[in-house]
Parts: sequence; structure tokens; C-alpha cells
Amino acid sequence: MHARRSAIVKPQSGLQADINVTPLVDVVLVLLIIFMVMTPLLRGELQLQLPPMQTASAEDAPTSRELAPGLVRLTADGTLLLEGEPVSEAEFVPRLRAFLEARPKGQRGLFFQPDARAPYTRLISALDGAKAAGAEALGLSVQNP
Repeated sequence: MHARRSAIVKPQSGLQADINVTPLVDVVLVLLIIFMVMTPLLRGELQLQLPPMQTASAEDAPTSRELAPGLVRLTADGTLLLEGEPVSEAEFVPRLRAFLEARPKGQRGLFFQPDARAPYTRLISALDGAKAAGAEALGLSVQNP
């Protein structure tokens, strides 16, 4: 008689914890990319390539049909200057409306040039007043000190 051999199978004890590495690698790569992009921004090292300044020539000057946008300056103490003339807060919108209505439609734009120390709320109210006066386009002119 032949002896019967039987294989004994032992059940696995407990669960095996295998880490799926693929999501972990994805997360690490995303974090690496974020830090690579953000580090120069946080240090202020982002370099911009701007086109060189061109000098104005006779053919670049506005023609009689094209008017340069009006300039509204805001000084450090909150004084508004319309084309270099001081304007009080009460007469700002009426004078600006008359200034803009003297220009043809499509050319009623304004540049605002605020001083860096000017009150922010004063600038916002001046911008609101310009829209109320009929300005079609508003721009912010920033100069380096």
C-alpha cells in the first residue's frame, strides 16, 4: 500500500500591508513642481522680458483725429489733478464729464496716475467718479519712484 501524502496548507496570518507606490510618487512630483514654480515667486526673482522702449517718432504721434487719453493724478495727500489742474472732490465729476464730452466717442479714455502714498479709498472713489462721468476706458499709469 502506498502511503498517501497530503500537503498541508497553512492559512496566512494577518493582512500584508503593501504600499502602492504610484500615488505617492505622483503626489511627490506635484509637490516638487509646485515648489519649483513658487520658490522664485516668493523670493522675488521672477524675471520678465519686456520689449525695449521705443522713442516716439512723428508717425507714432496721435493725429488730429486721435486724442491721447486724459490724465488724472492723485497726489500723496489725496488731491486730484485733472490734466495738471487741481480739482476738488465736489467738482471732480462735473469737470471730468465736461472734459470727456468734448472728445469724440471712442476716445474718452483716462489714465490714472496715483502716488504710492495716496489713500487707496480716494483712488477707488475717483475711478468710480470717472465711470459716472462717462469714461469709456480707464488705465492705471504706474511710474517707478
